[in-house]
Amino acid sequence: MEPAWRQQGRGRGRGQGQGPGAQPQKESMRTQAPGGVWSGGGRGRGGGGDTNTDPQSAQGVSSQSKFDEVRRSNQEAAQRLVKSQCSSSSSDEDDEEETQAKDGQRGKILASTFTTYTDQTGGDVSDLQRTRQYLSDAFQSGALTCLVCIASVRRTQAVWSCSGCFSLFHVPCIQKWATDSVLLHSLTQEDPASQDLPWPCPKCRQEYPPSQTPNRYVCYCGKVQDPPPDPWLLPHSCGQVCDRALKPSCGHRCLLLCHPGPCPPCPKMLSVSCMCTKATPLPRRCSNKAWSCQQRCDKILPCRQHTCTSLCHSGECQPCPRTSVQRCVCGREETQTQCASPVWYCQQVCGSPLSCGHHLCERACHQGPCGACPRSGARSCPCGKTKCSLPCTEDVAPCGDTCDRQLDCGGSHTCSLRCHRGPCETCRQEVEKQCRCGRYTRVMPCHKEYICDTKCQNTRSCQKHQCRRRCCPGNCPPCDQKCGRTLGCRNHKCPSVCHQGSCYPCPEGVEVRCVCGVSCVTVPCGRERNTKPPRCREICRTPPDCHHPSREQHRCHPGPCPPCRLACLLPRPSCPHPCPQPCHDKVLVKTQDRAQLAGPWEQPSQPEFVRKAVPCPPCIIPIPRACRGKHEVTPVPCHQRGAFSCQRPCGRTLTCSNHSCTRECHVVKATTSNWQDRSVRCVRRAVGLPAPPGAPTPACCHATRGPAPPASKATVSAATATSPCCTSPV
Repeated sequence: MEPAWRQQGRGRGRGQGQGPGAQPQKESMRTQAPGGVWSGGGRGRGGGGDTNTDPQSAQGVSSQSKFDEVRRSNQEAAQRLVKSQCSSSSSDEDDEEETQAKDGQRGKILASTFTTYTDQTGGDVSDLQRTRQYLSDAFQSGALTCLVCIASVRRTQAVWSCSGCFSLFHVPCIQKWATDSVLLHSLTQEDPASQDLPWPCPKCRQEYPPSQTPNRYVCYCGKVQDPPPDPWLLPHSCGQVCDRALKPSCGHRCLLLCHPGPCPPCPKMLSVSCMCTKATPLPRRCSNKAWSCQQRCDKILPCRQHTCTSLCHSGECQPCPRTSVQRCVCGREETQTQCASPVWYCQQVCGSPLSCGHHLCERACHQGPCGACPRSGARSCPCGKTKCSLPCTEDVAPCGDTCDRQLDCGGSHTCSLRCHRGPCETCRQEVEKQCRCGRYTRVMPCHKEYICDTKCQNTRSCQKHQCRRRCCPGNCPPCDQKCGRTLGCRNHKCPSVCHQGSCYPCPEGVEVRCVCGVSCVTVPCGRERNTKPPRCREICRTPPDCHHPSREQHRCHPGPCPPCRLACLLPRPSCPHPCPQPCHDKVLVKTQDRAQLAGPWEQPSQPEFVRKAVPCPPCIIPIPRACRGKHEVTPVPCHQRGAFSCQRPCGRTLTCSNHSCTRECHVVKATTSNWQDRSVRCVRRAVGLPAPPGAPTPACCHATRGPAPPASKATVSAATATSPCCTSPV
């Protein structure tokens, strides 16, 4: 009997399978292994058979049942895990959907909250948008950051809000900031103890006095200290009505609950007329109550003659832009002047009789009464020591005392004459005076200035010339000589007064003309050397420098003309064809000095280009020519029109009548029509001997001779002398 585990191994994959998790059949006491494999049967291919009831078989069945139980429990645990994951993912999606729904609902709440503030206003809602942003940031966790410690502001932390920029800061952070700012500011002050040094906001730099340094935690509106955190309220809000005065001040107060940021515009509805008060009052928001009816203002302007032509507007009307005839203040003259400034004064003296009835007003054109007579009331004598009341028609007589008025000498001297009318005399007291330069002293009258003859040796402001002024007190005047230095143009001298530093550029202008002189441009003097001539649209007038009577037309230009591009067409001395190449009478040819360098420190000179006449190139017109041996006719360039070789063998029959000439194509001069004469010439030329004119042609003996070995040139020459008819071996 085989063990149960071996029986399971043999039966794997051969029995009748069932689905996973199927219950074992009790009738046949067979169990199903994982994967739908039957086990515990007979040894066959999974068919039927008697059930084994041995103890070992029973032990195998019990172990298999335990394995199935463990497998089922694992499968159940796996299914529970899958269900939990699916439920968790669905819960996350639900949370995300719920969060999005909350955000959308929050946005709808904010939008509905501010709807009443934005409808029918038609004005600037920038402050409203700021309030919306602050409320939105307060809803979101971590959206607000303390700019001192760069950390998030939490719901349960004590904060302080700036009244200028409405930023939130931790109370300990802002207290440390205020202390450090005041200390730093005190270090830069000369007397910090006598000043109440402010501290600025870390963001908007709005200054606060030391008394406003935050020392307690209050809500946004400042009503409640240490507001408790409420999940149904904004963080750091007390939940009460804000009740802060709205800005700009309109007498109304904020109706929102305690909130961060600026208060929104005033939402109160008022019945307000237009800015010119002509139209019927309409209900408008208090924050945007000013409106225009778009009609003409027609208010009387200050000139009292014209009305405002602008459309309905706010504030004062613009000054009258018209002119009108206006009288002066005294009413004697009239002139055409601006209505915006109708008050003007003429130059006539008033001349109205004063209240005394004896004198006239000497003031110029003025407003109001002329006033009392200046000679009425108590008047003093000329020296001012005595006073008396006399009619305005009588003059006050001198008192007879010493004048004692201060003289014009500038010292402590007084007038020694008796009380008198008019100016006092010149001071004639002798005093010791010092000259202006302070070198000498002299006793002289007080009213005179002492000037010595010493000439100042100091250098003037130009630092070139001496002052040379008599008795100079030290304030030497600027140099009055001309500079006279040669300017940068090298053509003129500086016309300015002598000065320090560089001279100004030359003020003169120089004309730079083109080659033909038609176009010109004005440049500062000295720049004409580096200034290119202006562009000229005239035709170049430079005569040609070649054999052609005229050049190709081109614009006026600086420098030499471009090379002539016309065809040469000059006849060649050895050819009847004219030269078809471009003109080459003046061709740029590169030349270089080949002088030996004096040392390694010297650099070779740059190549120069000169214009030279170049001879005409050889004629390349094709001309038909026959070769030397008259074998072919080929077109050859005109400059190669002499006899040429076609590189073929001669091919003429020699005098032996058995062979042909094997020499390369050559010239054959036949003086007679006898073929033997021509053959003799070919044979003699084959061995290098010229055929004499009229020489007889000997009979060829080559046919009676046997083959002979190749011979040298001397042997061939000797053989030719005896048998010149043939040189070809057989």
